[in-house]
Amino acid sequence: MSSRETNPNGICKNIPNLISSFVDTFVDYSFSGIFPPHDPTPPHEIPQTRFEKPDRLVAIGDLHGDLEKSKEAFRLAGLIDSSDRWTGGSAMVVQVGDVLDRGGDEMKILYFLERLKREAERSGGKIVTMNGNHEIMNVEGDFRYVTKKGLEEVQVWLDWYCLGNEMKSLCQGLENVKDPYEGIPTCFPRAKAECFEGIRARIAALRPEGPVAKRFLSKNQTVAVVGDSVFVHGGLLAEHIEYGLERINEEVRGWIGGGGGRYAPVYCRGGNSVVWLRKFSDETPHKCDCSALEHALSTIPGVKRMIMGHTIQDGGINGVCDDKAIRIDVGMSKGCSDGLPEVLEIRKDSGVRIVTSNPLYKEKGGESKMGLGLLVPAEHVPKQVEVEA
Repeated sequence: MSSRETNPNGICKNIPNLISSFVDTFVDYSFSGIFPPHDPTPPHEIPQTRFEKPDRLVAIGDLHGDLEKSKEAFRLAGLIDSSDRWTGGSAMVVQVGDVLDRGGDEMKILYFLERLKREAERSGGKIVTMNGNHEIMNVEGDFRYVTKKGLEEVQVWLDWYCLGNEMKSLCQGLENVKDPYEGIPTCFPRAKAECFEGIRARIAALRPEGPVAKRFLSKNQTVAVVGDSVFVHGGLLAEHIEYGLERINEEVRGWIGGGGGRYAPVYCRGGNSVVWLRKFSDETPHKCDCSALEHALSTIPGVKRMIMGHTIQDGGINGVCDDKAIRIDVGMSKGCSDGLPEVLEIRKDSGVRIVTSNPLYKEKGGESKMGLGLLVPAEHVPKQVEVEA
């Protein structure tokens, strides 16, 4: 008698799961040309909110569908090589959201970040991705800032995803996957007819529990505390902190995963929400509410600064309110202002500095970058990310 007959719980039992994994890999490679491993994280695991301060922390602003500019930012910080492979060692990276909208490489960036997360972890590093207002908007079905190319990219991805589901349906023992288009109308009165299919695909992929939302966006944090810095896309008020940072992360993740209806929690909606707030990011200095900022920071033990994106800083990364508010959205995407990539770096041994490719920035020890707050001592610039001449 064969071992297969005497061991019904052996390899035969795992064949459906192996086939499912093969199909997922086939779909990923067909769309992206890479083999990103699927996240084994349990779907109901509570996202981590607080992290110890690493030796090197890099913060990257809004990416908005521009893959090449995204890679430039990572290269500028010495985090990837010319082949786009992780070279950051044990560094920790926080990307503050707004991967979606304004550009046509949204899915490609999501795949890029997913692959880098795995490579970083193998080297002892970590990449934290966050929800911006544009992630929240898209999950809610608000596509005001979507480009035609962005509609097409998601539609192509969903076509491959549905093909994969059809392949799985041929395997006995695999549960049939829900049709992602279920319940979505076939036409939209306010949209151009040629956009109908793209809009349907985007709704199907990105709505709560949609395959893109669940796989990629539900893994994001909405707020994160790393050492003495708190990260958020828009800004935090004392009332948000009192509500609970862990609670915010858990509830937003649950909503994106399909557990909370069509609309985001109230603290993600409106001008004073955590992803829309601009009280601390307006480029006009006197419009930054330093008292509200200091009040909020004082309610998070050990935190010295708030780091945020969301509002484009035409002059580059800068700090206000004695550098308690650091604004890192430089509008680098071609769909925004096509700004020069810049990143923020915080080291245990040398403090906070800006790494920039801006040729107008002439480094001098202790002089602030282009007169905009935030000291950037020149002696701490590593060779691989020196400011370009």
